[in-house]
Amino acid sequence: MMGHAGMAATVVRYLRSVGAPTTAAASSPATALPRPTLRAVREDERAPLDPAEFRSVLGHFASGVTVITAPGEPDPAGFACQSFASLSLDPPLVTFMVARTSTTWPRIARAGVFCVNILGAGQGDLCRGFAVSGGDKFAGVPYKAAPATGSPRLADVPAWIDCTVQAVHTGGDHLIVVGRVEALGTEPAAAGDGPLLFHRGTFGRIRT
Repeated sequence: MMGHAGMAATVVRYLRSVGAPTTAAASSPATALPRPTLRAVREDERAPLDPAEFRSVLGHFASGVTVITAPGEPDPAGFACQSFASLSLDPPLVTFMVARTSTTWPRIARAGVFCVNILGAGQGDLCRGFAVSGGDKFAGVPYKAAPATGSPRLADVPAWIDCTVQAVHTGGDHLIVVGRVEALGTEPAAAGDGPLLFHRGTFGRIRT
């Protein structure tokens, strides 16, 4: 995995190869680019939807549940996330969505890496612990460093996916985060009870 210094050196080498300057001349101060015009969404542009009805209807779509984690100083960061999906096989990419108001996301963004911990059917309490805002979410939660990024890999999760941040896109009141998969694995012993599901505001499991 290329570090920040390596990426910077690659950019400099490319600029030099095409004859572009890599430093600004002291006698030629840089000119700021014009700022784009920004405006808020007008009331007549908003969809005529009741937010409560929107949540209720979309709640009929059952999803798996994950905990997204990232290393940090002095403490790691993490939050519960149900809006996770695989995105691409070649290259291997995954995606998750996070609210733009999240206080945890800026810490993950600064790390530039994350680990997706896929939760099992018996880990509802673990999910609830990471769904709260603030506090020490990792208190009493055993974990070890994921192999590629060092992000917390929670103990006893059925599967984990270790990623670097590839891109971030805006999506209304959420951000769409794309991660490139650097390592991944499963814990067969932890997958016996199946996945933890979220449906219409409650946890559930697959009946076999």
